[in-house]
Amino acid sequence: MKKLFLGLAASLVLCASAFGEDVQIRSDRPDSYRVIEGDTLWDISGKFLENPWMWPEIWQVNPQIDNPHLIYPGDIISLVYMDGKPRLNIERGQPTTRLSPGTEKLSPKIRYQPVAAAIPAIPLDAINSFLTGSRIVMPNEYNDAPYVLAGEDGRLITGAGDHLYARGEIDPNVPVYGIYRKGKSFKDPETGEFLGYQALDIGAVRVAAIDGDIATMDVTRTTQEILIEDRLLPSADRSVASTFYPKAPEQEINGVIMTVEGGVTQVGRMNVVAINRGMRDSLQAGDILAIMKSGKVVRDRVTNKPVKLPDERAGLLMVFRTFEKMSFGIVLDAEKPLAINDKVVNP
Repeated sequence: MKKLFLGLAASLVLCASAFGEDVQIRSDRPDSYRVIEGDTLWDISGKFLENPWMWPEIWQVNPQIDNPHLIYPGDIISLVYMDGKPRLNIERGQPTTRLSPGTEKLSPKIRYQPVAAAIPAIPLDAINSFLTGSRIVMPNEYNDAPYVLAGEDGRLITGAGDHLYARGEIDPNVPVYGIYRKGKSFKDPETGEFLGYQALDIGAVRVAAIDGDIATMDVTRTTQEILIEDRLLPSADRSVASTFYPKAPEQEINGVIMTVEGGVTQVGRMNVVAINRGMRDSLQAGDILAIMKSGKVVRDRVTNKPVKLPDERAGLLMVFRTFEKMSFGIVLDAEKPLAINDKVVNP
């Protein structure tokens, strides 16, 4: 499985939030901060801003830096004001040489750093397996896909290291296919519109030979036993580094959490969730959404009538993969217990 490297790429041309949100500076912010190994963009932004997803609004370009889009350990981030407006400024630090515990020596030589050494935007290693796992598919995409015809020696169950036979339209230019099984069916809770099926990741196979509409496959990975009629879809493995831009959505978003990866009902930090908004709603990978708990209904003892209390903000999630009608996101912050059917809106 390819490791996902999330480089910090500061988008210097992002316009202000479409909904006019102001950048909120923390009262306990430092004047400057030296980046250390293990830091993330989210951590650093949170030291200066109450709303860290607004960092692109106040990022200041230093024209003397060849690549201001990357931050490295040793760099110094400062909060400055220009024309009365806050700006985050970066100054390239010098590399340090560790001599003994608690002692560092500054090196006067030119600093060279590979891209892979840049600090990550958000620690998303926890979702690597999900990026190559489940997906949202429409009925024709699933039903028309090639399917497992038989296992080696006629076996009904197949596992890693075995061979299997698949039937259907196998693309010879696609060497690796994922094996999927139909999971949950999703309908929009407000409109009743069908949004798609959850295609559960079962494993992966590599094409060994093709004879007409039957292909011989080598099973390279399984999460559970492969069964007859499981479907084959082109592998979703990402072979190149992916970069996320944590930011507020460009359009107004009002959706709900549809399901949680792993089959649980309660949601916590770093859980992966599916929501009922996607590409057609202009959602993009990197968009930050607030998670809202619906206000309870109480009885007003003065009027003796039911009254709904205001919704309360309970957490944040970041969208990392979008489909036409749905998206996957990871919970970055959970201030209260979260659950399926909680609302997701602009932060």
